[in-house]
Amino acid sequence: MGHGSSKEDGSSSSSDEDAKPSRISRVKHRLRRHRLRRRRRSDSSHKLFAAEDFAGIAHLTLINAEMKFKDKWLACVSFGEQTFRTNVSTETDKPVWNCERKLLLEKNGPLVARISVFETNRLSKNNLIGYCEINLLDYLTQDSDSDFGTFDLIDPGSSDKVVGCVRISCNVEDPIETEKNFARRILSIVDYDEDGKLSLSEFSELINAFGNNLAASKKEELFKAADKNGDGVVSLDELAELLALQQETEPIMNCCPVCGEVVEGGDKLNSLIHLSLCFDEGTGNQVMTGGFLTDKQASYGWMFKLSEWAHFSSYRFGLNSGSSASHILVFDRKTKRLVEELIDTKIVLSMRTIYQSKIGLGLMDKGAKEILQSISERQGRQMNTVESAKEIPKFVEFFKDQINMAEVKYPLEHFKTFNEFFVRELKPGARTIASIERDDVAVCAADCRLMAFKSVEDSLRFWIKGRKFSIQGLLGKEVCSNAFIDGSLVIFRLAPQDYHRFHLPVSGTIGKFVNIPGCLYTVNPIAVNSKYCNVFTENKRVVTIISTAEFGKVAFVAIGATMVGSITFVKKEGDFVKKGEEFGYFSFGGSTVICVFEKGAIDIDDDLLANSGRSLETLVSVGMTLGVSKKKPGSGGLPNLENCVLRN
Repeated sequence: MGHGSSKEDGSSSSSDEDAKPSRISRVKHRLRRHRLRRRRRSDSSHKLFAAEDFAGIAHLTLINAEMKFKDKWLACVSFGEQTFRTNVSTETDKPVWNCERKLLLEKNGPLVARISVFETNRLSKNNLIGYCEINLLDYLTQDSDSDFGTFDLIDPGSSDKVVGCVRISCNVEDPIETEKNFARRILSIVDYDEDGKLSLSEFSELINAFGNNLAASKKEELFKAADKNGDGVVSLDELAELLALQQETEPIMNCCPVCGEVVEGGDKLNSLIHLSLCFDEGTGNQVMTGGFLTDKQASYGWMFKLSEWAHFSSYRFGLNSGSSASHILVFDRKTKRLVEELIDTKIVLSMRTIYQSKIGLGLMDKGAKEILQSISERQGRQMNTVESAKEIPKFVEFFKDQINMAEVKYPLEHFKTFNEFFVRELKPGARTIASIERDDVAVCAADCRLMAFKSVEDSLRFWIKGRKFSIQGLLGKEVCSNAFIDGSLVIFRLAPQDYHRFHLPVSGTIGKFVNIPGCLYTVNPIAVNSKYCNVFTENKRVVTIISTAEFGKVAFVAIGATMVGSITFVKKEGDFVKKGEEFGYFSFGGSTVICVFEKGAIDIDDDLLANSGRSLETLVSVGMTLGVSKKKPGSGGLPNLENCVLRN
């Protein structure tokens, strides 16, 4: 996934190549799973570790970069839900950092690291100049003898424009050796004479410091097991191997000595890796600074830090984050990384004023709703004028790293109004529809931030805080049936920068379209998480039922929001449709689609449910998997006519 990457190969003769195993085989050997550890103890038949998906540790070093102008440069590495930053370079066009970090690679965990390079000539907000994304597992398994590689840095506003390059080094550490090294470094703390050996008294002092009574009672037994010649001293290497094995089978450390976190007993391998990485950071062995959630947070200057200290700004996710945080974080399903949703600070403050207070909503009840509706409709008409086209370049620039113009069907010059651009089409094939031949697999209906819940009760617990939300209120009396009351709920929230055409999540027949009039509240989490507002049941919306063979009836709700001039459907009642086909589009503004499945109709994907259970939206694209039908094959369809009895 790297952009224009090149790995620096070492020269070797053909005989050398025959003598040495390929890099792929060497890396695969080092990326061994926990099952290899059973070979250490042939008499053990039980599984030693619960961390079945463990892969290895990537040791990443950010060496330097070459940029096209001089400045003071800062680089960030984002991986999963963590972001790390380098020190700031001197003013140059060839910054040197030599900053390193160890990253845990797991089979089902994050594999893609994003490197972002910022110029630091601003007080409060540094400017993103270029980035690259590297699949570390792919990089490590390339057939090359060199750990070094160079990657092009891509302009966030233009995917075909290169603004510089960055040089890295990355190698994989064997988890067995990582554990031994960690144990060796822990043991060296009590090696006061630095002779590489420990006596029983020195070993006992260390074990007692862990505060584990069980381990303390076995310290003599452990020491004697390592002291094979009975001379009363044991080398650090021998004790390190013994401690590593002991930590796997019967942990001697119940909590991390650096961060204090309790280690999970059922995940012994990853717990030991946590201890090792945390010890590295605590002893200053890793130069990159951690503790950040996104690269934007890591890149902010002292003005932001001052506002954070004063509680004007905060970075977090969770139940209250949408309502109180000034930055909205979502989990990118594709890269398995936290990303920040771009939104103007003034808009955030105004929404919090309106939606997070009784006074603000009180003004709404006293006529402000009509004013908001009038403004939204007028703004919608304005975005259909020729003059509005001049706003397109500004819009693209503001969202430059969240709008991929390479996917858009037409160039910017094609769009004569802002709304034409807002409802832009994508190039054919820009979105892959998962399991296209299987109608029992539902897919995501939009490019959006998604929340999914097994029941309405879960949605009220983890996300929707409106006082009067209900399925009946959402669907209306004409559409709602008892089968939907305890059904699963999926919320697709579209932000202004998103592709605003929505698609069909399932295959089936389209029912009647029911228009429900209402307000135009924002669908931003600031309003959805507000206990004073009932966004989904008070906003204007269009409801239809899709009748399917695999999922029963699926309610599809298109909800208008602030500045949304209209909701347009491209299918009509009675049409038989296939999942992934375009269903309609929203005109200018934020908007939301909600799908309600009948109770017991769908098994929603685990990762979507897990993130929603943390009150964390998942960034998804049209066509990604949503869930699988729980209906057994052959359980539906037409009745067996042979068993029918005709009566007069």
